[in-house]
Amino acid sequence: MPELPEVETTRRGLAPQLEGRSFLGLEVREARLRQPVPRDLAGRVVGPRLRKVERRAKYLLLRFDHGALLLHLGMSGSLRFARRAEPLKKHDHLRFFLARGRELRFHDPRRFGLCLWLAGDPLEHPLLRGLGPEPLEAAFDGESLRAGLEGRKAAVKALLLDGRIVAGVGNIYASEALFRAGLRPSRPGRSLTRAECARLADSVRHVLAQAVAAGGTSLRDYVNGQGELGAFEIQLQAYGRGGEACPKGCGGKIREKRIGQRNTFWCGNCQT
Repeated sequence: MPELPEVETTRRGLAPQLEGRSFLGLEVREARLRQPVPRDLAGRVVGPRLRKVERRAKYLLLRFDHGALLLHLGMSGSLRFARRAEPLKKHDHLRFFLARGRELRFHDPRRFGLCLWLAGDPLEHPLLRGLGPEPLEAAFDGESLRAGLEGRKAAVKALLLDGRIVAGVGNIYASEALFRAGLRPSRPGRSLTRAECARLADSVRHVLAQAVAAGGTSLRDYVNGQGELGAFEIQLQAYGRGGEACPKGCGGKIREKRIGQRNTFWCGNCQT
């Protein structure tokens, strides 16, 4: 699933090519996404100038003066620019037409993505209203993380995936952050000390920033707006490395189990 770094990489690719411009047309080739694409969407987005491309957690917001287009890439979605004459792929469900024969295509093989029109304040929409702080912003630190974990018996790995505690940290990056912070993913959230929360918050920020710089992680379907794969996969130290020697050289091996129905990787020796 595209996670925060992949969505942020997508945002950075879209912004310079869309901000201040207008969509000249829209073709909805398949409206049956996770929620149906609004029938009047073309009347909302075709013509007016797009002011800003933003991200909140794993959601993209294309802001206009009269509302915002909310996009979510679901399990396997992507947004990419194409020439009008370029052959369509089977799962290119939406085509946003731009000037000079270019277009933006929403591709989603599993159709778990979203494309919704929000007329009011998008941050007050039910999908966004209850989200926690952005992990790459100053509001997220050891103290905010400690407050979110306080009294929680659930595994800290599962709690990192709870968007109400911190917004947008996905499965891959939760495993990586816990590995680099030296913390066992199965520990109850309430067991982390103030110092451990500070270390984990720093690790989350560092891992996500590295992943954004590398263009995200492409384990299956993800490509950016230019159709390029993310390169962070080669920097993964724990995720997907079950059975391998710990890269920290501690003598342990990377273990694998499911925590909260998600594959989790950690070193049985140096994560405590």
